[in-house]
Amino acid sequence: MLQVKDFLLRLSLCRGIGLVSKFRLWECARDSRCFNKIDYLIDHANISLKSATALKNNWTSEALDEAVAINQQADFITIADSQYPQKLQEIYCPPLVLFYRGNLSLLQQPAIAVVGTREMTSYGESTLRGLLPPLIKKQVVVVSGLAKGVDGLSHQLALNYGGPTIGVIGCGIDQVYPRNHQLLQAKVASQGLLLSEYGIGEPPLAYHFPERNRLIAGLSEVVLVVEAKKRSGSLITANIALDENRSVCAIPGRIDAALSVGCNSLIAAGAKPILTAQDLLDEFRLL
Repeated sequence: MLQVKDFLLRLSLCRGIGLVSKFRLWECARDSRCFNKIDYLIDHANISLKSATALKNNWTSEALDEAVAINQQADFITIADSQYPQKLQEIYCPPLVLFYRGNLSLLQQPAIAVVGTREMTSYGESTLRGLLPPLIKKQVVVVSGLAKGVDGLSHQLALNYGGPTIGVIGCGIDQVYPRNHQLLQAKVASQGLLLSEYGIGEPPLAYHFPERNRLIAGLSEVVLVVEAKKRSGSLITANIALDENRSVCAIPGRIDAALSVGCNSLIAAGAKPILTAQDLLDEFRLL
């Protein structure tokens, strides 16, 4: 298993290879029990020429050796480990490695993803403060992305009410984004669980956040969208959740409010409108 774990860490940190190609390489290596013959994997894993070239050029590089050495000091689990959550095994292109700080057992508990705008209004805040505490008191895990606005308040409410929470970030586990969430992120890591598929020192690059969203949706049975514009990352998460057969709920809002357009559109398309905390409890069959 050590050989498999080393292979997965090295593959996850290898530059220039997309998530889909990395997963195909893992599937090929797993099925053939071949973890050290890169030429064989390139020939049989059905990856792009770009990914194949990057793998050949980088697999034995000093830069990758250094990255592996640094990240071996961090806490992480791989897709081959027993602690890896079944919920993520089911999603499209699951992460090969999850770096973490905190309580891994939360990955096995019922969870709700709470997503929404960074520019939360007083309406969004008041509804969230009214809807989430009853679930938190039932020990439903609150999963979000530690961004400002809806994400931050969701984590804070979970912490305030003594409930479990998971923060999934779009940068290395040692990085903080936004910077003013340093204390909140530390609390999530110490009292809940902090997760990332990115290695130590990896900055919060723009393309990381859509990738991160598939983990937020995948870790949860239910996705709640609080406030969202017509085009937003929250709707990306909701669409991923639908693709992964998760339940999608949304808080309705005024038809003339920009931050309610996304939620109202989701409801029109079939998402469950959330009017009371009981509506959410019903999704988990909780009284």
